[in-house]
Amino acid sequence: MQSHDSDLDTRAERATRSPAGAPERVGVLGGGRMGAGIAHAFLLAGSRVLVVERDADAAAAARTRVLDSVAASVTRGTTDETADALGARFAVATDVAEFADADLVVEAVPEDLDLKVDALTRVEAVLGADAALASNTSSISIDELAGRLDRPERFLGLHFFNPVPASALVEIVRGTATDGALVEEARAWVEAIGKAPIVVHDAPGFASSRLGVALGLEAIRMLEEGVASAEDIDTAMVLGYKHPVGPLRLTDLVGLDVRLGIAEYLAGELGERFEPPALLRRMVAEGKLGRKTGEGFHLWDAQ
Repeated sequence: MQSHDSDLDTRAERATRSPAGAPERVGVLGGGRMGAGIAHAFLLAGSRVLVVERDADAAAAARTRVLDSVAASVTRGTTDETADALGARFAVATDVAEFADADLVVEAVPEDLDLKVDALTRVEAVLGADAALASNTSSISIDELAGRLDRPERFLGLHFFNPVPASALVEIVRGTATDGALVEEARAWVEAIGKAPIVVHDAPGFASSRLGVALGLEAIRMLEEGVASAEDIDTAMVLGYKHPVGPLRLTDLVGLDVRLGIAEYLAGELGERFEPPALLRRMVAEGKLGRKTGEGFHLWDAQ
């Protein structure tokens, strides 16, 4: 992102001009479904947003993903801006050096510790000292990630939920070294993009993933044991407990491979109660990953 401000334009002055309290310049590393959703949310809140991807093809796909999502919001009337106006604040790139003057960068790469450490350290190396760095991880320890960084006080978790545009919650994960002022900034940012923040201290799976995965794994075990069909298990939670979507359908939406990775991590951290069921491992091995492949615990139109 290239700055068009004078050298005297401080970060605080920029923040006062940022619409609704959102950071003026936001970077997102990774333009898949989650990264595109995060970019969409900040664009609608008035931020300038840059998505960085690994290569030109991935960057072009991210551009299309974000602009299509923005156009849908314009059509639905959830923004007063035009698609052209929103698109004018959006860019894609393939080099993390383009994040140099970002106020906030959110890492949204796949849920793999080594991949996230590599991504976060590369981004931190180009950021200004006052910039905030966040991970969208749904389960990996913020303290473990922070331990690889030079400025852990400016790092925290911002766990968005899929699909980001329709989800009301963002989980702010505070690491041991996270500056308390940054947590309060993050609260304001989350509220500025029209979502509700909750703050949790770093722990395996945080609050949401730990509870959600526990329910999802038990539902898979019930299906494996022939207790009921996938449809009926999901219906039980939707109608009986007012969940918006059943645990098996939600697993399909998240991705069986993603849920397996989280379960394996939690099993290593919290014990055998998070051990993935054999059915989940088998379906991932067979390539039945949920909505993105057209088949999981339910059948879907392939994305």
